Amino acid sequence: MGEGMGNEKELMPFISSANIACGYHAGDAATIKEVINICLDYNVNVGAHPSFFDRENFGRTTMQLSPQEIYTLVIDQLAIIKTITLECGAILHHVKPHGALYNLAAKDMITAAAIANAVKDFDKKLIYFGLSGSVMIKEAAKIGLQTADEVFADRTYQVDGSLTPRTQPNALIKDKAAMLHQVMQMINENIVTTVTGEQIFIKAATICIHGDGEHAVAFAKTIKNELFKN
Repeated sequence: MGEGMGNEKELMPFISSANIACGYHAGDAATIKEVINICLDYNVNVGAHPSFFDRENFGRTTMQLSPQEIYTLVIDQLAIIKTITLECGAILHHVKPHGALYNLAAKDMITAAAIANAVKDFDKKLIYFGLSGSVMIKEAAKIGLQTADEVFADRTYQVDGSLTPRTQPNALIKDKAAMLHQVMQMINENIVTTVTGEQIFIKAATICIHGDGEHAVAFAKTIKNELFKN
């Protein structure tokens, strides 16, 4: 959230946690404050969404940085959002990397460790959201961070548990029924059907919907209605 989509108030009634852009791929101090205040109105957990410093490409282009540079990148963004969170009288609840930084950390142990160490050194009470079963989760757990295995409602999966790259035509799920089937399969059966039709194990602790997706609000509402229909 806070990425310029303007749909935060529409989404908030249907979510429990918000990942807020910290200014490096989108947003600024004003948008961070605005979204945090909306979170407070709807009792939604406030989360940091740090990324590569890449506003031109919305944080979705991989950059070659040293572990120390990645560590500093994350620390700086956490400091930005934490200051505003305190000003608003809110609590910073979690951290979930964005875009290319997230995808790199999901497969690269050195990047994953650099981010996890930054989060722990900044505030060891923060929950670290990472791709389910990936090295992001393993490296964070290794140093004692509380983690949440994240699954995706609006993205398809490869057989190795990674997300299908956005450069491929079948990366996004746009059909509501297909989206809900995938979500409930992950929650109820701990499996996900990959793009090749194989079923792989997956652990679902938190469900991601991209706020910039054209069906974000409809998907969020559908999932909440299904989960709480009884």
